[in-house]
Amino acid sequence: MIRSNNSLGAPTTNQVNSSQFSQTKKVQEYKEEVKKQAEHLLLKGFPETIVSLNNILETPQFKNRKFSEVHQDLNIAVPNPIILNSHTDLPPSKKLKLDNSISSSISEDGSRVMILPGGSVATNKHLVDLIELVKPHIRKLVEDSNLMKMWISFMIPKIEDGNNFGVSIQEDTLAEVQSVESEAAAFFDQISRYFISRGKLISKVAKYPHIDDYRRAVQELDEKEYLSLWLVMSEIRNRYCALHDIVLKNLDKIKKPRTSNATESLY
Repeated sequence: MIRSNNSLGAPTTNQVNSSQFSQTKKVQEYKEEVKKQAEHLLLKGFPETIVSLNNILETPQFKNRKFSEVHQDLNIAVPNPIILNSHTDLPPSKKLKLDNSISSSISEDGSRVMILPGGSVATNKHLVDLIELVKPHIRKLVEDSNLMKMWISFMIPKIEDGNNFGVSIQEDTLAEVQSVESEAAAFFDQISRYFISRGKLISKVAKYPHIDDYRRAVQELDEKEYLSLWLVMSEIRNRYCALHDIVLKNLDKIKKPRTSNATESLY
């Protein structure tokens, strides 16, 4: 007896079409939800975020703070000098070998460190506190710009000849949003580079504790990072302002790039 494919459990044409329709419907629902979230973010979320960032920049953590306030002791003491016994009575060959060994140890190896007398060297608490404050705002800017990017992308109509002035405005705005997203993501890399650079400098201090320039370099790096964190917060605020301004100014063309396209009102 010959059985049909349907009797073997293969999906019917109606089942396939129903599944495709269900998936298409879910994609359309996702797009509509993105549009709804983006419009709410533009009208309410951006202004609230801008005001919040302005308030943070006015706090004592950022405003008029002296660079010296972010300095932190490294807890690496200068070791006592090593007094070598006189070796004037040694044969010339042994004296030369010993002199070369001492010179090599100082110039190449530095002070050998198994464990620091004062314990581990902590990260700069002042800057870590600021970094923990700044990072959530960096992440939020990345997420918000990504949402705006998707929203504008969904608004771009199909490619047609003529009447593309509104589409060019959409594309220019989209390029600006993508630039903001990339810059915000780069702020994270800046933070990680700071810790790597500081760790290398501290290893130099531990290796050459008697050289004050390395200690000063750590302080200078901390001051630079503090200034960078202030700048990052300012740039985040500025990027929100720029996005809010450019999208609002071109909102009509972004939502309705062609006069023949009927789109829902933002309100």
